[in-house]
Amino acid sequence: MTIIMKKCTIEDLRMLQEISYETFNDTFGDLNTPENMKSYLERAFNLEKLEQELSNASSSFFFIYSNEELAGYLKVNVNEAHSDNIAGEALEIERIYINRKFQGQGLGKRLIQKGIEIAKEQNKKQVWLGVWEKNEGAIQFYHGMGFVESGAHSFYMGDEKQTDFIMVKTL
Repeated sequence: MTIIMKKCTIEDLRMLQEISYETFNDTFGDLNTPENMKSYLERAFNLEKLEQELSNASSSFFFIYSNEELAGYLKVNVNEAHSDNIAGEALEIERIYINRKFQGQGLGKRLIQKGIEIAKEQNKKQVWLGVWEKNEGAIQFYHGMGFVESGAHSFYMGDEKQTDFIMVKTL
């Protein structure tokens, strides 16, 4: 198995949108109403919003490929790009998604390691992320990667208020 990671550019915009829709829907579609999923996907992953995120110097996206097939992606934020004011000298892993057919191959671990590598290069003291309280598999995965729960915050999936656990790894 050949694994390649590539930083996304504006030329990757449509591919980023496609994998965002696909992986988010695969992960959360069965646990939310179709109306709330549609609302969230249209708000979070429309081309204009993704273009703004790709153009933000404090955010970076990375694609991960398995045998030349796009398998998932990572989005990290620093400084003012953080989605919440959780930690000062930290890097946020805002999104980490692996296509369902590639799960269990260690790709998520590689993406987490990429985030940690970037944090260390930028002299950050912590890496943090939010994970939906009902995403038990992801919570276990993050615990295994050395993250600990340190709080919670709310977000909206359409019109439904939901809770993310905040998990932090000190470097």
